[in-house]
Amino acid sequence: MHDASRPVPHEPSREPAAILLDCDTGIDDALALIYLCSQPHVELVAVTSTPGNVAAEQVARNNLALLELCGRADTPVAIGARSPLRVPLVTTPETHGPQGIGYAELPAARRTHHARDAVELWVEAARARPGELTALLTAPLTNFALALRAEPRLPELLRRTVIMGGSYYYQGNTTPTAEWNTHVDPHAAAEVFAAFAGQPEERLPIVCALETTERIELHPRHVAALAEAAGCAEPELVLPDQPEGLRSRASNPLVRHMSDMLRFYFEFHRRYDQGYAAHIHDYFAASVAADSAWYETRAATVHVETQAPRLLGTTVADYRGLWGEPATARIVSGNRPDEAFAELVLSVGALARRLG
Repeated sequence: MHDASRPVPHEPSREPAAILLDCDTGIDDALALIYLCSQPHVELVAVTSTPGNVAAEQVARNNLALLELCGRADTPVAIGARSPLRVPLVTTPETHGPQGIGYAELPAARRTHHARDAVELWVEAARARPGELTALLTAPLTNFALALRAEPRLPELLRRTVIMGGSYYYQGNTTPTAEWNTHVDPHAAAEVFAAFAGQPEERLPIVCALETTERIELHPRHVAALAEAAGCAEPELVLPDQPEGLRSRASNPLVRHMSDMLRFYFEFHRRYDQGYAAHIHDYFAASVAADSAWYETRAATVHVETQAPRLLGTTVADYRGLWGEPATARIVSGNRPDEAFAELVLSVGALARRLG
């Protein structure tokens, strides 16, 4: 049986990290990608695009534009699946805007996505660099499930796997019981967790679920702090009493685009009675993958519901081994939001200042 009473703490090491990122960009995915670009010890091996917040082609356009904006235009961007494994794609223009990046209008990238399929890139990279790569998954798990079908040894080939998804004994954000990424493609999530059954605990995916990612709640004061750290000429004020849709005039381009994204996200959260704030789930997962965050985990066997219509995408964690099955995940049970935001402001602010 798993020992439910003993969370395992992890201290940040900031050792060099080579990351394969799969995302559905998405405002919080965008912040995660910008953060990774700000980390000198992070190598972005590839950024692959999964349908979710927007269609896969738009995800790829967002990724290309953000990488160019952040000075990482040499990072390959690829597209894999165009839809979930078995259910129709549902996107979220009300949450992230029609292009997935709120009010931001990013300059179009000067290149296009890679001609090769995302799954091929993942498998090829993992085989070429066994034990070196960290998989960071901030989207529905469609592409990763397909990669596991193509190369079942991925759990052994990867150094670490970090997933943003699910909610365990915690209210969902899409249905009463289901988190967005898992609800979009529950069948893929079920396949991914099953693929890790029997792995030693240190190889199990680290799962950043809603109960800890919703603690990473960004407020207008954090936007102001980012702008100050970036050296903006004027304070950047994104305030609840301002007109909806107001566009930033920040002197720093990266701050301006982030501010326009976050204003949209603040307005969405307020519309759904969550206050003028934003849960930036994917940034926290990125800091875990970059090994720049403190967190603690508990091993569990994860079940993803794929049959009952009202419970589709619901995730259940057996922390005590009552099912008699091996653990398939290490679920984050604790984090430190104040430290997370200090890290975000310092690192992304410095990147924005460097880029001018």
